[in-house]
Amino acid sequence: MTRSGRYVGCVSALRIPNQRAVIDRRKLAAAVADLVAEKGAQETRPQVLELLREALRLGREELGRRLAEKPSAGHEATHGYCFLIDQLIRVLHDHVIQHVYPNANRTRGERLALIAVGGYGRGEMAPHSDVDIAFITPIKTTAWCEQVIEAQLYFLWDLGLHVGHSSRSLDEMVRMAKGDLTIRTALLEGRYLWGDQDLYDEASRRFWSEVVPGSEAQFVAEKLEERNNRHKRMGDSRYVVEPNVKDGKGGLRDLQTLYWIGKYIHRVKSAAELVDVGLFTQKEYRSFRRAENFLLAVRCHLHTITKRAEDRLTFDLQREVARRMNFAERTGKSAVERFMQYYFLQAQHVGNLTGVFLAHIDAQMAEKKRTRGLFNGRRKAPVKLKGYLVEDGRICAPNDGWFRKDPVRLVEIFKIAEEQGLEVHPETMRMARRDAELIKAPMRKDKRANALFLDVLTGRKDPETVLRWMNEAGVFGRFVPDFGKVTAQMQFDMYHHYTVDEHTIRAVGLLARIERGDLKQDHPLATEIIHKLANRRVLYVATLLHDIAKGRGGDHSVLGAEVALKLCPRLGLDQDETELVSWLVRHHLLMSATAFKRDLSDPKTIDDFVAEVHTLERLRQLSLLTIVDIRAVGPGIWNSWKRQLLGELYDLAEERMRLGRRTHRTAERVAAKKARVGELLGEKAHIIGELEDRFDDAYWIAEPEDIIARNQVHYAAAKAVEDKLSIYAEYYPARGATLVTVIGDDHPGLFFRIAGAIHLAGGNIIDARIHTTRVGKAVDNFLVQDPLGQPFREESQIERLQSAIRDALAGKIELVPQLAKRPLPRPRADHFRVRPQVFFDNEASERFTVIEVNATDRPALLNRLARALFEAQLIINSAHITQYGERAVDTFYVTDLLGHKLDSKERRKKVEQALLEAAGEAVEAAEQAA
Repeated sequence: MTRSGRYVGCVSALRIPNQRAVIDRRKLAAAVADLVAEKGAQETRPQVLELLREALRLGREELGRRLAEKPSAGHEATHGYCFLIDQLIRVLHDHVIQHVYPNANRTRGERLALIAVGGYGRGEMAPHSDVDIAFITPIKTTAWCEQVIEAQLYFLWDLGLHVGHSSRSLDEMVRMAKGDLTIRTALLEGRYLWGDQDLYDEASRRFWSEVVPGSEAQFVAEKLEERNNRHKRMGDSRYVVEPNVKDGKGGLRDLQTLYWIGKYIHRVKSAAELVDVGLFTQKEYRSFRRAENFLLAVRCHLHTITKRAEDRLTFDLQREVARRMNFAERTGKSAVERFMQYYFLQAQHVGNLTGVFLAHIDAQMAEKKRTRGLFNGRRKAPVKLKGYLVEDGRICAPNDGWFRKDPVRLVEIFKIAEEQGLEVHPETMRMARRDAELIKAPMRKDKRANALFLDVLTGRKDPETVLRWMNEAGVFGRFVPDFGKVTAQMQFDMYHHYTVDEHTIRAVGLLARIERGDLKQDHPLATEIIHKLANRRVLYVATLLHDIAKGRGGDHSVLGAEVALKLCPRLGLDQDETELVSWLVRHHLLMSATAFKRDLSDPKTIDDFVAEVHTLERLRQLSLLTIVDIRAVGPGIWNSWKRQLLGELYDLAEERMRLGRRTHRTAERVAAKKARVGELLGEKAHIIGELEDRFDDAYWIAEPEDIIARNQVHYAAAKAVEDKLSIYAEYYPARGATLVTVIGDDHPGLFFRIAGAIHLAGGNIIDARIHTTRVGKAVDNFLVQDPLGQPFREESQIERLQSAIRDALAGKIELVPQLAKRPLPRPRADHFRVRPQVFFDNEASERFTVIEVNATDRPALLNRLARALFEAQLIINSAHITQYGERAVDTFYVTDLLGHKLDSKERRKKVEQALLEAAGEAVEAAEQAA
């Protein structure tokens, strides 16, 4: 057997400074040999294991210290951990074959090669990565080889390492690699680790001569399919705000896939050689290394912080990784937001590299087919289109200097692509990315360039995809520098799912889909009114600009409106259009705030909203902008409740504008709603007439038809049996929650007791509607989920909710001490803090004082706030619960016990203090301690 002391493979590509400070293999091997010489191999196994364990611990400490000193040195860190494991395994292997199972007269079959495979073979190992080893024997594994392999594995397991291993003969290796993509990929990165060097060389030769030839196209196809499936599992966007560093889109696995494909086809030994075979330029390779280095460093920090193999960059870890990597706060942007923006920029680079790389691979493989006579028929000649070439549905620049001759073409090509439904060829995208720096002030002022850009933005085919291409090419951010500032910018909260640029582009795409009629079922109102707009391009420009000023410090709506006043004339909009765009950006949150946080049955709410909106055109524009803004936030944000409230507000506002102040035909609206509820009730529609004297117009306006139908049946049944307290709960699929309705005699404190009982039963209230009938009965509707955002569906869960409410209202439960014992934490939300704020508004309603509380959302928050209002001797007429991720905005319409508003400043100050204490950190800390 031969054994080489050479340090080969990927690890050698980076010199690890002061290797012996990480681990001194000779010193460790000598210490092991001394122990064995004194007492024998079997007796000293625990001591040998302890020596190895201590070497591993000290090595990790040293590498951890180095990572702290150079927190962005991903390659150095991962190579260092790989070097540490290499040396341990070499000491261990020599100990086993020399001391544990010595065999002086081995046969030709008693040979063993250790091959590092997978990420370990590539030399990229984070602190808690798996150790993947292939044990190769010349023929079927002999008894001695089995003993040696087993002994080594037990040592590695006892060291606490996660080991992925295989044991195969040369023939088995070849046969299994041919039939299994995973095995083939692992062996592709096989690196000689230790043992028989000649056997390793033979395994490598057979892999490249017997497994690879003829399977290149299949390997590429399978790898790309594997990548696409992985992206779908991970959210299919590189801009999700809790990305997976390893497997997410734009992550390490995407870079590795490029290397695997390049190595499989061209047999390159390192990523640097991808330049030599024409798959990358030198600049692109530097971008590859920079992205890889950063992502590897992030992964190492994740492993170090969690002390496990953690690859998800979750909210609770982002702050700490940003701190460790020395990102600092800047005006308008926290350190974690700057860190995540850099992360997403690197992910974008990975996407750019992927497009270019795959285009070259495609071209190279097609060329091989043609030269081998396997390409049936002749390739169609490219078609000329406005100076460009179109081939296989892809538009190409005709020559390398095309954009340099006229930089306006950097926008023109995307306009043509959108208009004609074409894809921009990856090689042309590469040219555009290279030449985007040509976009300077003169071109930004060019009328033709701005008209072309506006055509892309308002395109009728697929502006979303084309704008995303422009963004990834760097053209978008260069042409609209204000947009460049929000490129890859995330918002550190639980509400926004995407970066600002991705959210904006998705919102534009939603507008286009609504305009085409593709989303009629989800957005019937938007589909109806979008074709009534007097100026559609105003809406698209406002959608582009609505979040343009985020991250600058200050109110992004106000700052964005100022940006609009400067940018719109440049884009070719006239004064009226510019002013409307600016107004829309300034007030793009007005409609959602009114619909979700105010009582739409209160005429003053509609008065104030209409006074601000003023015209029907503004109302239509604002409604559409509001809808796409909410929908583009992320999955699950848009729901039927928001659709109902926004639709209700639109109808009320439109009616007020058409008919004048306070002539909005409430009676006709209520009658129409009753008719629709009657249709839902079918043969039970008579209930509506029987309960005519119970429910006022405010109730009919506030609730959606399907909930009213449920309430009517429930109320009638309780009335028939003279039930003083009736509690009804069922799964409500329209909101993905459980609807809980409580009907009983109304009295002060009823609301907070119900809320507390729901919390004790394990529920979290996401919406609440309070009503009092004309005969003094309370009809309170709650939408409830568990702490993980799931509805209660099981009978036992429903019964627990009902029993808790019944017991709480009967006085069988002491709510305050019981609630203190059950904080029901939400781990993800606990990493965010919203400073509690209380706002009073005596002008929003003619009858009530409106109190709005902003605070960190947590279970039982509604109970605490309602209890504070009860103890302050206030009567809650209605409550409106809104959640924005970790931020709760709870709005209450209240009076004092005599039915008056809170006019006294002193009284309001006391109420404010009570609510701040209920919402603040001190209460939570006290409850945790209890």
